[in-house]
Amino acid sequence: MTLAESVESEFNANGDQARTSLATAAARNLATTTKTAPQMQGISSRWLLRVLPWIETKGGAFRVNRRLNYEVGDGRVTFVNTGSAIQVIPPELCELPLLRGFDDQEVLGALADRFEQREYEPGDVVVEFGHQSDQAFLIAHGKLNKIGTGQYGDQTVLGVLADGDHFGDETLADPNSIWEFTVKAATRCTVLVLPQPAFDAVLDQSEALREQLDRFQSGMESARNDHGEATIDVASGHTGEALLPGTFVDYELSPREYELSVAQTVLRVHTRVADLYNEPMDQVEQQLRLTIEALRERQEHELVNNAEIGLLHNADLKQRIHTRGGAPTPDDLDELLALVWKKPTCFLAHPRTIAAIGREWNHRGLYPDPIDLNGHKVPAWRGVPVLPCNKIPVSDKNTSSIMLMRTGMDDQGVIGLHQTGLPDEYQPGLSVRFMGVNEKAIISYLVSAYYSAAVLIPDALAILENVEIGRED
Repeated sequence: MTLAESVESEFNANGDQARTSLATAAARNLATTTKTAPQMQGISSRWLLRVLPWIETKGGAFRVNRRLNYEVGDGRVTFVNTGSAIQVIPPELCELPLLRGFDDQEVLGALADRFEQREYEPGDVVVEFGHQSDQAFLIAHGKLNKIGTGQYGDQTVLGVLADGDHFGDETLADPNSIWEFTVKAATRCTVLVLPQPAFDAVLDQSEALREQLDRFQSGMESARNDHGEATIDVASGHTGEALLPGTFVDYELSPREYELSVAQTVLRVHTRVADLYNEPMDQVEQQLRLTIEALRERQEHELVNNAEIGLLHNADLKQRIHTRGGAPTPDDLDELLALVWKKPTCFLAHPRTIAAIGREWNHRGLYPDPIDLNGHKVPAWRGVPVLPCNKIPVSDKNTSSIMLMRTGMDDQGVIGLHQTGLPDEYQPGLSVRFMGVNEKAIISYLVSAYYSAAVLIPDALAILENVEIGRED
């Protein structure tokens, strides 16, 4: 063979150099591919589900019995909340000057039922100077500024109204009264409002309430101090055998019951897939695994955000605070610890909020040591772990919330609720039930998860609200 023929044999008809060995593309037809199980980006650490102690809940409901807890005479109104719904405790209406000393529980209950819940955003005007005063307001949560004319004729803040405060109730006794000040929301507020027609409807049906109104209008109400408290006659310096007071412990007449909630879906797999494509991984098992992961993610979301059982909605109103300046500072975390000071278990915050907390630490030259939690190194403040929870929402204004909780039955904390021993149980509190094969040869499985959460006493959970997480230094 000549040199020219030898060179020509190394090139194909297109002028490309001819291969001298088997190509990798062809070789892969004979190779076994190494593969992973199906991956899912939506799987998170789900720390909330891990730190909650799960309590067996037979019968699908869990009742929390508490002491009856309200104080009449402190000048502030106390509320109870079931999820996002808020109600005033009827006897607490006696804190209002108009109803001071009134003890008809049936009438107080009728008035309490007629209060309407309203929400206000920062900057909203609640009442305006010069307008007719025909409503009573109870502040369940938030801050409002009472604005009027100052000593020198300019507009000034006459006072700040916050949780438990009230105004306007005296004007219900005078249909011709007008507002002598303006009230504007300083933060997001939840307010209970009693309109004049609702008050008049109860007044028309109650002789006792009419007598109370007459006493108020004639200035015959009980003596009280500058704080709205009933005057207490005190004797001191006595000796001898003083008479000891008697007492008893009263309970709530209508304790809260938590019913188990459910997250469900129907998983469908074609029989052809289940029969022919089960090597090296079981298709039904992988479909079921990812479906359960999605259900558990939804479970944690509901435990945080659900209006009935979600922790963000079930925190007591007195256990909700605002930041001092917007950003989550160490001082704000300390305020949370002051609310849940008995054996706090953990902080929970969105990962972006944790990043904002870290920036505040760095800004102040603080570098708290992380702690070991179940084999994981996590940040901590005052020895309390700060755990991520991406189910805590972040608003379009870059604000979020931070939760601090104490967990456990023995510590009267926050607990998770579930029921085990379900038919076709696959995991504790989760069942996978075969539903059959339809005419299209598709297998169906009903996947159900049952759960709830309960706050045993109010000081087991506190929330820092309206935390700014995008502030620039």
